[in-house]
Amino acid sequence: MERMTTTTQPRRDVSTRVAEALSSQVLNALVGIAGIAIPIAAWVAEKSLLKDVLLAAETVLLLLMVANHMWLRRIYIQLRRANDRHMSDARYFALVREQLERELMAGFGEIADGHLQVYASEVPRLSVLLFQALIDSGTEPKRVLAADLTTSPDLLTQRREYLAVNRRLIEAGGTVQRLFICWQDDLAREDFARPLLELVDHHRSLGVQCALAVRDRLRADQAVDFVVVSKAAVLLEEEQGDADYRRGRSSVYFKHVERWAGRFESIWGHGSDSAPFVLQSYETTVRPMMNGGAWDEAAVREATVRL
Repeated sequence: MERMTTTTQPRRDVSTRVAEALSSQVLNALVGIAGIAIPIAAWVAEKSLLKDVLLAAETVLLLLMVANHMWLRRIYIQLRRANDRHMSDARYFALVREQLERELMAGFGEIADGHLQVYASEVPRLSVLLFQALIDSGTEPKRVLAADLTTSPDLLTQRREYLAVNRRLIEAGGTVQRLFICWQDDLAREDFARPLLELVDHHRSLGVQCALAVRDRLRADQAVDFVVVSKAAVLLEEEQGDADYRRGRSSVYFKHVERWAGRFESIWGHGSDSAPFVLQSYETTVRPMMNGGAWDEAAVREATVRL
């Protein structure tokens, strides 16, 4: 075994050195310079024999350049280059794109068009990345607008890393507005209302501004799970994940973000009809019942009709 090791290792070193030499930027620069110099020398030369030699050398050099180009295409992954200027926020998009390309995340080719689709466990990881990029970049405003189709409040409390990055964003001077979109029938159930308000309390402890919308009263294009990150990106959840995110599908768009921001603000509203006021009215009804241990579903159902 000792003899085999000592004979094969030099071969590996030689092949490695050859590969590095062929892909060397210095070599490619020298080849390019020679490709320019040889035709000029052939044009200046008076002797026909010298011209023939130089033209032959130029032909060999051209063949070497083609072979080297093919070699480089084989050993390197070719990434499509995006035009950052076409995105809603070029600097923010460049930061996210560079991070994804470094990780060679599946679907890296799509991001060149300002769109990225992710699946299962990649969804929460990308959510955290979008928040962290907002913290690290100079993008303004440092604001997140999140509309959540809340069917199982307990699931949201388990997103520890996501909640932690919410806190970091707020501590960095940012704001997070989170809109819980719930079915009216769910709001009337104690087993739903209790974890929902616990979730609201937890978000408020992080500094998140919370609000409530009744899903039954929203248009189909409003009852959507999405997160708007500043004016730079929107994360659209197309298939909701389970507790462990073994399923789920989301898309990120870096163009036309303002449309989603406008959609969120139309649901959030203003004044006595606003979503924060709806949450306040709901809490006024159900918190005393929960604290007193006397849940009255009929009374709660009647109150939700007036929300």
